[in-house]
Amino acid sequence: MKLTITALLLIFNLTLFAQSNQIVGDYARSLGEEGKHIIEYKLTLNQDGTFEFHWYTKLQGATPPEVNKYGKGKWSVKDNLVTFSSNKKEDFDDKYTLDFNNSKARFVTKNPRDKSDKIVKTTLQFLESEISWLRKIAIFKV
Repeated sequence: MKLTITALLLIFNLTLFAQSNQIVGDYARSLGEEGKHIIEYKLTLNQDGTFEFHWYTKLQGATPPEVNKYGKGKWSVKDNLVTFSSNKKEDFDDKYTLDFNNSKARFVTKNPRDKSDKIVKTTLQFLESEISWLRKIAIFKV
């Protein structure tokens, strides 16, 4: 009986590890035209459960014309819902100013049972965030 329970727990943990391995990596999205308005989002989800985010804008006629904002912290996943958090003491400084607390994104990928030729980009679709311009943004795995 103990062996059966141990085996089941091991299988369960391997399944969770496999799911987070799919999510780990670099995500990016670029909007606009070169030479005009540009908005770029870059997110790196590390294997150790940490992340770094970079937002870059270059808008003609804006003041200032270029803006770089950064955020970092920790992430976790449960049922394809990625939750982000930032520790005020560890994750904030002069460079890292974006607060990712209460930010959530859905991990979207092609279902392994889907045998069609349909192409589904691996995506993180932000659902909730206290960063207003981050809500509803989808960024794609590179």
